[in-house]
Amino acid sequence: MTAEIIDGRAISKEIREGVKEEIAGFVRSGLRPPALAVILVGSDPASQVYVRNKKKACHKLGITSIEHLLDAAVSEKELLALIGKLNKDPNVDGILVQLPLPGKLHEASILDHVDPRKDVDGFHPINVGRLVANTEGLRPCTPAGIVELLKRTGEGLVGKKVIVLGRSNIVGKPTATMLLHESCTVTVCHSKTRGLKDICLRGDILVAALGQPRFVTADMVKEGAIVVDVGINRREERICGDVDFDNVKEVAGYITPVPGGVGPMTIGMLMVNTLKAYKMAR
Repeated sequence: MTAEIIDGRAISKEIREGVKEEIAGFVRSGLRPPALAVILVGSDPASQVYVRNKKKACHKLGITSIEHLLDAAVSEKELLALIGKLNKDPNVDGILVQLPLPGKLHEASILDHVDPRKDVDGFHPINVGRLVANTEGLRPCTPAGIVELLKRTGEGLVGKKVIVLGRSNIVGKPTATMLLHESCTVTVCHSKTRGLKDICLRGDILVAALGQPRFVTADMVKEGAIVVDVGINRREERICGDVDFDNVKEVAGYITPVPGGVGPMTIGMLMVNTLKAYKMAR
């Protein structure tokens, strides 16, 4: 068996085209387009790349991109004041604070300051609560992208046994919660989990979000399982995921590549959230 590749680039493109068409309709009716404000603090190279990619995606879809590039020496008070200004601006629909932030800034308090109605990352405690309660709100982009990829396989999610490797607030926990809402049976594993291999082998779906290069090997994967690789690691000058792709694809039924799997979906779902925030404001 060789796994079918889940093409995140193609699926993300399809989702973005839908967003683009909907935005064009609003503009034709005389409304302004959605606007996304991105705050980048410091000069982290990876963050700069992410921000450029988000700006490019906005431009292609007709979303107004507003950049605030701040020096790493900016004070927390100044940053909070900027967020407060954007919260009150009726012409700004989404606010994204690019992570990670310089160490002297308190990430949690800064993210908490973003208006939850404009929190397109889905990290605000109010949106986290809405996710857990399964009520209307903005969902974290990467987990939302993972769920969309799984749905696009056509295999169905109801009753599936899902193993999530990783318990981060950004990916692991919200992914597990969203899949519970899809009527999956979910097990979350972490660094203290015992008998990890045996647990993984029970999974119809395996989501790897550990940040460990090629951690998931073929002998950990149930034959025919759907494997979603969230990891982005640099190893020997190459980008690889948390899954040993070349070997696991010979066991799995479906698998996401790195790059080209979950990554494009994250930006695609950010565009979806920006449009959603825009519509909620109306």
